[in-house]
Amino acid sequence: MEQRRLGSELTVSTVGLGCMGMSEFYGAGNDAESLDVIHRALDLGVDFLDTADMYGVGHNEELVGRAVRNRREYVKVATKFGNVRGPNGERLGINGRPDYVRKACDDSLKRLGLEIIDLYYQHRVDPNVPIEDTVGEMGRLIEQGKVRFLGLSEAGPETIRRAHATHPITALQTEYSLWSREPEDEILPLLRELGIGFVPYSPLGRGFLTGRFTKPEDLGDDDFRKSNPRFSGENFDRNRKLVEIVESVAARRSAKASQVALAWVLAQGPDIVPIPGTKRVRYLEENVDSVNLELTTDDLEELNQAFQPSAVSGTRYPEAGMKAVNL
Repeated sequence: MEQRRLGSELTVSTVGLGCMGMSEFYGAGNDAESLDVIHRALDLGVDFLDTADMYGVGHNEELVGRAVRNRREYVKVATKFGNVRGPNGERLGINGRPDYVRKACDDSLKRLGLEIIDLYYQHRVDPNVPIEDTVGEMGRLIEQGKVRFLGLSEAGPETIRRAHATHPITALQTEYSLWSREPEDEILPLLRELGIGFVPYSPLGRGFLTGRFTKPEDLGDDDFRKSNPRFSGENFDRNRKLVEIVESVAARRSAKASQVALAWVLAQGPDIVPIPGTKRVRYLEENVDSVNLELTTDDLEELNQAFQPSAVSGTRYPEAGMKAVNL
């Protein structure tokens, strides 16, 4: 697996692994299968694992910690804080206060069973706390040897500038894919100006761009995508027609739709490291193999034209979720 650089110092595999769905949101998980996926990822050279304290209310960090316990020297672990949940999973808001930053980091280290977190993100920006206060405290975690590098998730341009002026930010994590191209307008140019790496989550459009779903009923009742506007009603039908274009390019290249979607993300720049998630070894292997698919100029142009932002139906989160992004 080739490597890419995030920021000025953090080098990771070209494709990472998002672990969220192993614990929550995409239906029931299976710890044994999830451990197999993580171990297979490491065997294939994927050394960048992404988790967060809110995924499964701590379960996902514990799972990742178990998976890397005997292979720590080969792995870069990223986790996040800020989305607060109660013991029963209830959502308690966003917290970026310095005292919470310290507590969240200590709790994550304990669940992961690690002495240091490689990349520590603020999961969502707290609009009630100056970003300088939050990032300043995150910087002190580096001084204390608890964290190596800092990141932000779903932050807007002004917040990114202010945060980076407080302490160097290594990476921004934001949704980015063929059907979520908003970062191209302001975010990506700013990141490149400041020398910050970009980590797209949901680079497969929460699985929609793989062609796996042909009707809304394909989603289980415990799948949070049921409430996602892009997976609902007429939006689903319109977006499904876009996926047919991805499938057409894939057929022409003897590849999977998922590989075309990931290859498109990878083609957007060497400072971009997508973190597709999966609970299946087969899908993991397909995702990893996307690094070997080089799309032609014609392929890229066809996809760019088809997936203009105006062509995608529905927002990427329900209304409440959209209020917490790009702050």
